[in-house]
Parts: sequence; C-alpha cells; structure tokens
Amino acid sequence: METVSTHYGTIPVAGCLEWHPNGEVLSCTPAGPSPLNTRYGILTPQFTTDDIRRRTVQSVQFHENGQLRALPLERPTLIDTPAGTILAELVTFHPCGALRRVFPLNGKLTGYWTQDDEGRLAKPISFSTPIGPITARLIGLYFNPEGRLKSITLWPGDTLDVPTPTGLLSARVGISFGDDGMINSLEPAKPQTVQTPVGAVQAYDLDAIGICGDYNSLGFSDDGSISRVVTSQTSLRVTHPDGTLATYSPTVRESLCGDSDQEPVPLMLEFTPDLVTVRQAPTAVPTLLPTKGRTFRTEPYLRLFAHPFGKMTCSG
Repeated sequence: METVSTHYGTIPVAGCLEWHPNGEVLSCTPAGPSPLNTRYGILTPQFTTDDIRRRTVQSVQFHENGQLRALPLERPTLIDTPAGTILAELVTFHPCGALRRVFPLNGKLTGYWTQDDEGRLAKPISFSTPIGPITARLIGLYFNPEGRLKSITLWPGDTLDVPTPTGLLSARVGISFGDDGMINSLEPAKPQTVQTPVGAVQAYDLDAIGICGDYNSLGFSDDGSISRVVTSQTSLRVTHPDGTLATYSPTVRESLCGDSDQEPVPLMLEFTPDLVTVRQAPTAVPTLLPTKGRTFRTEPYLRLFAHPFGKMTCSG
C-alpha cells in the first residue's frame, strides 16, 4: 500500500496523489487509519464510508507550506476552539496552522440523504461569541488566524435574536463580527425596520443564500451605524442640487416558477459619510450619489405588496 509522509504523520493512500509545484502534497485519500498529530490533538482523517450519508472518503488537503488545509474526520471529534469545545466532523485550517472553520456535521446531501435527514442529526451547540454565549444549531464557525470568531453560519431555517447597535433583531443564515468584536453584519430573518443615514428602511434580502454567514445583507460601520442594507419594501427618493427628483425602488423579474409570475429584485443601499451607493440588481452598474447638496428620503414600496414574501406557484 502506498503511503505519503506529512508534517503530521504518515497516511496510507488510495487512488491518485496530488502535489503542489514545490513538491508538498496537495491532497490524498486515506486508505486506512492514520492518526495525525496536530496542535489540536490526535485527529484521524475519514477512511471509511457508509451506504447513505458518507458514501465516499473525502480527501485530506494541505497548504503549499505543508500545513493542513481541510481534514474530514473519521468520527465526530471534540475540537478545542477559541469559542469553546465543539464536536466536529470537518475542520479546516489557515496556512499558519490555526483553525479556520469548524463544521459539526459533514454529511453529503443526495437523493438518498436529504437536508432534513442531516438536520435530524444537528444538535444545539453552546459556544461563546463577542456578544455573549449562544446556543444554536450550526453549519459552522469561522475564525481568523489570531483565533477571533469572525462568523457563525446557522442551520437552514433556524433564527436567532441578536443584540445589535440598532436594537434586537432576528437573524437567519449568519452573523459576522469585526476584529473589535462588534457585529459586522447579519442576515435579517424577516422584514425589520432599521434607521439608516437616509431614513427608515425595511431590511430583508429575498435572495439571501444560506451557505455562509461571513457576509450578510445588513452591515454595520465601526461606529454602529448602518453601512449596508438590502430591501424589497423600501424606495429611496433623492432631491438633487438642481431640484430634480429621482426615485430608486426594487425592480421585478420573471419568476423561475414561470406562469407569468413576477418577483421583486431587492434594492441594495450602501453608505459612507460622503456617498450613497444604490444597486438595483446584484450585477447592475451602481449609482453613486454624493451626499453633499442632496436630500434623501425613504418611503414604503408597495408594488407586489399583496404577495411580497408568499410562495410562488411552483414552490408547493
């Protein structure tokens, strides 16, 4: 049986080895038990499969300097993290060797193993954060190389009440933190009114994808003010220095459901002390509005109000 030597120990391998240009191993698939001696204890890479949830052995990956990059674990293992001890099935690392991400579960979703099946294995986890202790079901936690918690990603469909500079808000998907421990961003779980530099806005992103909580639609500046917000229920009215009036509202698109359904495209507003940036679609060219000499006002956007968050005909 072929083996490969790493900075952490020897791994028996199956299949092809991948190498970095400098000769360090890039990835390998363990063919048997291979306990690795890491700064977080002895960790055993996954080397077995089952018929439903983990049908293939995932590869162990390394950075170009030989440090571990991604380590799927043979069994749930207690990992001492800066946020507390977490039972994990997958861990990733920074090139310096520090923990990057910790995933409590690592099942592969297929036609035979669904998100609901995986969700039945997801248990609430208690851990520490810059805003205090939290107990929640998680997809994962993200740490910077210095060990500070940078974000948490919540289990799909779960929500969490979060104290923010603008008050208590209900979050879904995730929450991110700045280096100072302040909340950097969160994903609103429902339309919630927040006070921005241009007025009150109903914060909610219909298009939020619950994959990662590193970057969310409601962002905060270092002073606690709103720096970014996405809305489907608020328009922005701008009076220019020459007296002309412009209105920026969420647009609409044809729904993927078909049947002539339409759905709103959320409006994104970004703020700096001297500039308001408006995006009426994620790929649209932004409109830059210097604040000097302009007056800003928000108002409710009522188009599609009857069904702003209802199911489309194809959603069951």
